[in-house]
Parts: sequence; structure tokens; C-alpha cells
Amino acid sequence: MPTKKVPNPIDKYVGNRVRERRKMLKMSQGKLGNAVGLTFQQIQKYEKGANRIGASRLQQIAEVLSVPVPFFFEGAPQSSARLQIVGEVPSPTYLTEFLATSDGLALVNAFRRIKNVSVKRCIVRLVEELTDDE
Repeated sequence: MPTKKVPNPIDKYVGNRVRERRKMLKMSQGKLGNAVGLTFQQIQKYEKGANRIGASRLQQIAEVLSVPVPFFFEGAPQSSARLQIVGEVPSPTYLTEFLATSDGLALVNAFRRIKNVSVKRCIVRLVEELTDDE
């Protein structure tokens, strides 16, 4: 009975960073695929971590997305497993996964447009109070 292959955490992380940057630029998977000579389905597989991105392909993607290659590895999970301490700050992976969602990106973009610092602080306090109840 065949088992389902689990994506490598680094491949998944790099794929999330590709998706995050592509969405920041409001670029479709098809447009990115066309720019690097791939189908949108292949871009989907890269973004999910199902397929590993080769070095030369990652360089092409970085050029199209106007970022240096190291951008895709910033905050990547460590290769050795580490225990999570209760109360620890969320890992960069959590933040990247959040920003890769349409809600996460919309929330961050809307929040950044607020000019009044005290209004921003009030919003943060409100959200913290809402989550404390759970």
C-alpha cells in the first residue's frame, strides 16, 4: 500500500516564502509560471512544498519576484528538531504561514495603512483581549 510523501519542512517553508512574495506583488501563479517557463500547476507544487525547487530555478524565481535568493530562507526552521517551550514566541514559520494566507496579508496591509499610532495600539489591545477570553 503506497504511503503519501510528506513534504520536507524546508521545501515547504521556501514554497511558502515564494507564495508570500508573489501575493505581495499581486502576481498570479500563472504569471510567475510564464516568467520562468513553467505551468501554474508546477508553481502550485513548489508553493506547497510538494516539489523541491532547484537552485537555478530558485534564482529565476528570485529575479522575477525582485528579491535575493536568501529571502526564501530567512527564518527557516532548523534542520534538527527543537522542543517548543510553553509561552515561547511563535516561530518565524508561523508568521510566514500566516502571511501566506489571503486573510493574513489583507490584515497586515490594512494595519500598515493606519497612520494613527494610538489607533494601532487600540487595535492590538482589542485583539489581545479577544484572544484572552478563549
